Amino acid sequence: MAKITDEARQTYGEQVGFYQQQVDALLIREKNMLMMIEKDPTGASYKRLMLTDEMLYLTTLYLSKHSLSVAMLGVKNEDALNDARKTLYKAVIYLEEVVTNYIDVPFSDYEVKVEEIKNLPQTKRYYLVRKLGLAIRLVLDAYGDNTKWRWTFVELEARFATVAKNILDLKTASKDGLDPHSPDYDDTVYHLRLVKKLLQQAADRYREKYELSTGRIDDFRLGINYLLALRRIHLILNERVEAEEVKKKADVWKDKMDKDHKKNEAQKK
Repeated sequence: MAKITDEARQTYGEQVGFYQQQVDALLIREKNMLMMIEKDPTGASYKRLMLTDEMLYLTTLYLSKHSLSVAMLGVKNEDALNDARKTLYKAVIYLEEVVTNYIDVPFSDYEVKVEEIKNLPQTKRYYLVRKLGLAIRLVLDAYGDNTKWRWTFVELEARFATVAKNILDLKTASKDGLDPHSPDYDDTVYHLRLVKKLLQQAADRYREKYELSTGRIDDFRLGINYLLALRRIHLILNERVEAEEVKKKADVWKDKMDKDHKKNEAQKK
């Protein structure tokens, strides 16, 4: 690797300062917003949605710092990447606080939380979900395939799948939203299609994590939970054939999980 010159470092420092100023400003705004929520919880859900959006912008600023380092110095900015990853978690957590982190439960279990953001149009819900997904993809790509955080991202992507599902008003989406004459039709269809894809992906990735990394039954169980959440969506949409296929897959996985668990317990004895 070529030696980094003092001139390159100085130029980098000057240019990265522009991003750092915006980072500092956003962190101050986040702190002030959290203080506002603590003092007056009125409209807290909408304020947390704003925080989610700002955390996504903050993530792009950290990624910009990293990209600048690669372009000007020829090295990754690991600190900026780690800040981007941590900020993504904050974005997901703020969304979880709004719509819960429930994976496989009836919509009625968290309907009251979704009702708190009833004035948020479906088009903006879908847009926010897409932004979060893009931010996760950009951070993953910046880390590269051989990152030590590979299996950590399984959890992040799965939690993303959960909030992508939970931010939907499933009662409205499964009825009015699927009316071809509804102004929300396209956004609802695309959002539901994305949710089904993300839930399947979360299940498969947790199964992969179990098989190739941890061997933890908890990971396998989470994979099954995401399959069951996917089945629930199919049932809500009256997609009976697809629901039955997912149920069969979940049954096969559960059978293997139970056998693996018994085998592990026997080995401990």
